[in-house]
Amino acid sequence: MGGDKIKKDRRQKREDYRAAMRQEGISELPRKKFYRQRAHANPFSDHQLIYPPHPDQMDWSSLYPDYVIDEPHHQESPPSSEVPPDNSELAPLKPKRISKDVEVADIGCGFGGLLVALAPTMPDKLILGLEIRVSVTQFVEDRIKALRAQNQDARLYRNVGVLRANTMKFLPNFFRKGQLTKVFICFPDPHFKARKHKQRIVSTTLNSEYAYVLRPGGIVYTITDVLDLHEWIVQHFDAHPSFERIGEEEQEADPCVGIMRTETEEGKKVERHKGQKYVALYRRLEDPAW
Repeated sequence: MGGDKIKKDRRQKREDYRAAMRQEGISELPRKKFYRQRAHANPFSDHQLIYPPHPDQMDWSSLYPDYVIDEPHHQESPPSSEVPPDNSELAPLKPKRISKDVEVADIGCGFGGLLVALAPTMPDKLILGLEIRVSVTQFVEDRIKALRAQNQDARLYRNVGVLRANTMKFLPNFFRKGQLTKVFICFPDPHFKARKHKQRIVSTTLNSEYAYVLRPGGIVYTITDVLDLHEWIVQHFDAHPSFERIGEEEQEADPCVGIMRTETEEGKKVERHKGQKYVALYRRLEDPAW
């Protein structure tokens, strides 16, 4: 009974802390210990996620409010022959438009270290973190909110947002063909057991989805501290006709690589333990003429 009470008290303390962090005007950075969650989530489980049927129906306005386009609220009613009166409430809502598209995606963004490091270095790009875990997503939301409040005058971190999503299932629901210029896959779950390899975030099928959302010339950035996973990543991207590996000289000249190595939480952990980091970058090729 005593153990149950302690767990209940801790859970209540976490909930109270998170509720306080979501109040307006809070500029204190969130503390991770109040957002802890299991490191792994089964991507094949039903996570009760909400996702748009089509990218054009995604409302980005809450993530990037500074980029919302002011439009008249009046919307012409369609002819009665197109939408029957008894079905009018089923007509799809028109989302608020923003002035530019998301171009950079961090898949499995974790606690958002890469996101907040990239934001000031790419002020003209909209950057999105995608994370499947509820508490971790909320941490990143609160982190971005606090950073925006702390940098109110400089208007920094307005170009970065986070979304709870399962990219293994719904990536093309959020992004149109050729929309993205950069995709980051940083320290993904290695799923060591052979029977779990189907849950790896790099595969023949998923690489085709990355090719779909990336425009020609766009880059997939990968990094891991697990050699077996690195070799798996290289094997699957090398075998895909839509990608070519970027050479080491060009790779090391890319400033995003340095940020990816040092600014993610996992990257810092590997650094503390004197571990090895394996990097591979792949460029999206032009589609064949046919």
